[in-house]
Amino acid sequence: MTLKKFVFNVLEKNKYSRCGLIETHRGNIKTPAFMPVGTQATVKAVFIDDLIKTGSEIILSNTYHLMIRPGVKRIELAGGLHEFMNCKLPILTDSGGFQVMSLSKLNKIDRERGAIFKSHIDGKNFVLSPEESIRIQKGLNSDILMVMDECPKKTNNFDLINKSMELSTYWADRSKKAFGLNSHKALFGIVQGGLFKDLRIKSLNELIKIGFDGYAIGGLAVGETQHEMFEVLDFIKDYMPFEKPRYLMGVGTPSDILGAVKRGIDMFDCVLPTRSGRTGLAFTWNGKINIKNAKYQNDNTPLDVKCSNLNLNKYSKNYLNHLFNTNEILASMLLTLHNINFYQELMSEIRKSIKLGKFDEFHDKFINII
Repeated sequence: MTLKKFVFNVLEKNKYSRCGLIETHRGNIKTPAFMPVGTQATVKAVFIDDLIKTGSEIILSNTYHLMIRPGVKRIELAGGLHEFMNCKLPILTDSGGFQVMSLSKLNKIDRERGAIFKSHIDGKNFVLSPEESIRIQKGLNSDILMVMDECPKKTNNFDLINKSMELSTYWADRSKKAFGLNSHKALFGIVQGGLFKDLRIKSLNELIKIGFDGYAIGGLAVGETQHEMFEVLDFIKDYMPFEKPRYLMGVGTPSDILGAVKRGIDMFDCVLPTRSGRTGLAFTWNGKINIKNAKYQNDNTPLDVKCSNLNLNKYSKNYLNHLFNTNEILASMLLTLHNINFYQELMSEIRKSIKLGKFDEFHDKFINII
C-alpha cells in the first residue's frame, strides 16, 4: 500500500500570519498548530483520547529520552511509537539536539562523532550522531523527524554562535543524507544563529540549499527576552520559504504564540501547559490563575466560564484548590487537561481570526491578558 505523501499548503494569509494544512498519512494538522509534549511517550497526566478531544492533532516526543528509556529496540518490537503508546495522531520527534545544551554537564561535542552523552539516569555512555539520531527516529516511526543540531545557550559571543551554527549546518546535511527518500514522512531543518541576524540568515540559506520539508527556528527559549525572540522572527520572516511549514521550537506562553503567529510561524510546542498544570497554574481567557492561592477556597465558580469542552467546568476553583493542597493526583490530571484544552482553543481562535482577516485585532485584544 502506498502511503499518503507529506504535504503542506498555505490556505489563508493575513499580513504575515498564515492558516495552513499539513497532510500526513496519519491525519491532517490545521496550522497554526500547538503540539503537546509527550517527551517519554506520554503527555504527562493526560489520556490520549482526552488529548484528541481537546482538538490536538499532533504531539511531540523526544529521541534522547526514548533512546535511554525504554530504548528504540523495545519500541520497534512493539510496532513503533504510535502502537507503543496507543496514539493514532501524527508524532513529531525532536532530534536530541536540545539535550546537548540542557544536559551539557553530561556530554561533549565532537564534530564527526556527534554528541557524546552520559545518561542522566545511570551514567551509561551514548553517542548521538546525526545518522544515529535519524536511525532512532526512523525506528520510532515518527511522522516528522528533526535534524540533529547543537542548541547553544544564550550568549553574545559571535564566534561561539557562528561555530555552533556551522556545526549544525554540517550535521543537518548529514541528517538529510541519512534520512534518504521518505515521501510519506518529513524532515525539518533547524535554523540556528542565536540573536545575530546575519548568522540566522546564513543558516537558513544553507538549509534551503540542502532542502527540507519544513524549517524550524531553534536556539530560542534559552534565556532571551520575548522582545529579543520577536526581533529574531522579525528579521528572518521575509527569508523563510513561503511554501514550507515554519516551526518555532520550545515556545511558549500564549503571548509568545500570538506574537510569533503575527510573524509567520505555523507550529509550536512547549511543556508549559502540562508542567504548569501539574504545579497548580491554570491558563484562562482572563489570564493565569494560581489555583493553590487561598483566595480560591470557597470559590465555587469554574476556572474559565468560556470553556465548554470536556465538561471541565463542572470542577470548581474551590474543589481544585482542595485537590492541590492535599496532593491528589486528580489535581494534576484536571488542570493539565484544562491547560491543553485552553491552548487548543487559543489556536482555533487564532485560525478563525486569520481567516476573517482580523488577526491583528485578536492579537491586540489578548496579547497583554493571556
